[in-house]
Amino acid sequence: MKWIDLIIISIVEGLTEFLPISSTGHMIITQKLLGISDSNFIKTFIVNIQFGAILSVVVLYFKHFIRSLNFYKILFIAFLPSAFVGFLLNNIIDKFLENVFIVAIMLIIGGVIFLFIDKYKPKNYDNHITLKKSFIIGCFQCFALIPGISRSAATIIGGLLQKLDRKTAAEFSFFLAVPTMFAASFFKVLKNINYLKITDFEYLFVGNIISFVVAMIAIKFFINFLTRFGFYWFGWYRILVGIVILILFQL
Repeated sequence: MKWIDLIIISIVEGLTEFLPISSTGHMIITQKLLGISDSNFIKTFIVNIQFGAILSVVVLYFKHFIRSLNFYKILFIAFLPSAFVGFLLNNIIDKFLENVFIVAIMLIIGGVIFLFIDKYKPKNYDNHITLKKSFIIGCFQCFALIPGISRSAATIIGGLLQKLDRKTAAEFSFFLAVPTMFAASFFKVLKNINYLKITDFEYLFVGNIISFVVAMIAIKFFINFLTRFGFYWFGWYRILVGIVILILFQL
């Protein structure tokens, strides 16, 4: 992988990690468009640089992370389902990372769901996140193990169905990304450490720095956009991108 390829993929990660459009899916698509072949390093890179993006959450919401031990208990309960399923199905998930067709289909399905979920408005919002709510949202995160679903999309939808408002659901999705992506990044590097060279670690370091900076900007944009416009345009964007990919896939 060339340095310019690294920069492009890292920017794509930073822009899309917290948008409900699948950062992994967009990185896989970008990888294919750049003509980068699949390898253990590429799979590790795509997962690992998401760690840089989630560090931006810790910086932007630092006060939340020093608020109370209950905050960490809630995050831990929400983290457990995807950690358990991800560990069991890791080899299958790795195969999904090579399949652009699956990414396209999941983008379209998620887009259609967003067009409907955007109209969902509970009579009474309840923004208090209990252990039960956090576990249910964590179960929704398991769907995001399939590239193209989007981790943020799955967890935000889970939050909305638990009567959280858009802003609260989105921010809890950000918080949940921290333990989830830290574990995924660490596990992926540990699994492939024997295949990685010194230069590969340089790529990972630079990629994480770029995704961190870009994600700082993307988070602020997303919260403002979501509060004003909801998920409608994200839904149509997903559907359009998915259709274009399917057409290119057939060609």
